[in-house]
Amino acid sequence: MTHRPHRGLVTLSVMLATIIQALDMTIANVALPHMQGSMGATQDQISWVLTSYIVAAAIFMPLTGFLSARFGRKRIFLTAVVGFTIASMLCGAAQNLTQIVLFRLLQGVFGASLVPLSQSVLLDTYPREQHGQAMAMWGVGVMLGPILGPTLGGWLTEYYSWRWVFYINLPLGILAWLGLAASLQETPVDRSRRFDLLGFALLTLGIGALQMMLDRGETLDWFSHAEVVAEAVAAGLFLYLFVAHMFTHERPFLEPGLFRDRNFGVGLLLIFVVGIILLATMALLPPLLQNLMGYPVIEVGYLLGPRGIGTMFAMMAVGRLARRVDPRWLILLGLLLTSLSQWEMTRFSMNITAWDIVRTGLVQGLGLGFIFVPLSTITFATLAPRYRNEGTALFSLMRNLGSSIGISIVVTYLSHNMQANHAALADFITPFSLAVREAADAGAFDLGTAGGLAALNGEVTRQAAFLAYLQDFRLMTWVSLAAIPLLTLLKPSHARSPALDETYVAE
Repeated sequence: MTHRPHRGLVTLSVMLATIIQALDMTIANVALPHMQGSMGATQDQISWVLTSYIVAAAIFMPLTGFLSARFGRKRIFLTAVVGFTIASMLCGAAQNLTQIVLFRLLQGVFGASLVPLSQSVLLDTYPREQHGQAMAMWGVGVMLGPILGPTLGGWLTEYYSWRWVFYINLPLGILAWLGLAASLQETPVDRSRRFDLLGFALLTLGIGALQMMLDRGETLDWFSHAEVVAEAVAAGLFLYLFVAHMFTHERPFLEPGLFRDRNFGVGLLLIFVVGIILLATMALLPPLLQNLMGYPVIEVGYLLGPRGIGTMFAMMAVGRLARRVDPRWLILLGLLLTSLSQWEMTRFSMNITAWDIVRTGLVQGLGLGFIFVPLSTITFATLAPRYRNEGTALFSLMRNLGSSIGISIVVTYLSHNMQANHAALADFITPFSLAVREAADAGAFDLGTAGGLAALNGEVTRQAAFLAYLQDFRLMTWVSLAAIPLLTLLKPSHARSPALDETYVAE
């Protein structure tokens, strides 16, 4: 392994490219109400600002491997950074809903390859014994982006404008491009590789239909609506045809050899679970704190920030422990810490303090940090370098799909439980209930007036909603624990094949 004089610059540039893409997964969420007012859009229409980006990124992410092999990784990386930065500026300058949705679509197309290319560049830039440290640095951008996105987005929207949510990518994009152009070496180009149009079309239709089903399902009451049923059938059919095509075509879009590596296959399942945990919790806490606890938006951002601090601390620790501790034990520790934080959230009450929110966030951040870095390392520990561009794209795709599915599950479960809890609690609201009589005697509710009954119903609704959030946290606890048995399927990270000695050199 030769000395790499520009390794630090490569790492810094890659980190910037990772951060701008990861931030944009969540930074626009808190700005949606302001965008809605500025564009004169409905709630359903403005949601396409998020959906267009997610769908485009999911569809084009698997294309990363082919484009890098056919045109060179450096060329694709630089093009993606430029395209993403320009699309961000166009989003900030958009004057109507159609423009911003189209520009977000474009942003997703160019941003799709940034995270997988960042990961593959670092894996090839650092020797195998330093992959743990490399993945720790890469993971800081990937994990902190979604966590700090709402905080930064809320601050920019509150004190400047929602347009600065997109404009902030300009300086970061310029710095990332300059660093990559100066330090990154081009990879060998395979001009003979042909594009499997049918395979890509089947995968695109399958992922697109799945994302549409997940996005529209809650609004349309899931499988009671024909559109959702049609999207589910289309997703299942096209993904099945893609798998069948992949294993029978001579030069498929994704090489089947990827899935012969056991660590890689199990790693995809585990990162899918991490995706569920990562964004599902972030989808639950802001509405809980704002709507039920009465916290202002900017304060919610501050309360959720320590979660990112916990993640960063864990990743720094893992970078030092990676060479001495089996990554499977670190992943186990992370899953247990994440489960502990979710279980503690099931014990929340209306009287919780800000410290309770910060403390559980710190523990969960620590858990996610201990999972993500060693999982990224062991997933690619036995995978041949020639598969890395495609492998990192699938790794990121599974994380994003896990996030989409996780958010859909917890939102649906929340809505269902709110109704069920309201019906159950309402059964206890009778003239013979001691608690109701004591509340009426204390003057909390005037049961003789319509206003008093409405206030009582409002409190029942509030309690039913709070209980539904706790039930969601319990579900997430079981999801975290259910992933633990998968660790037994991972091989030790020191198991390797001779092909792993091949690396690209970053000059």
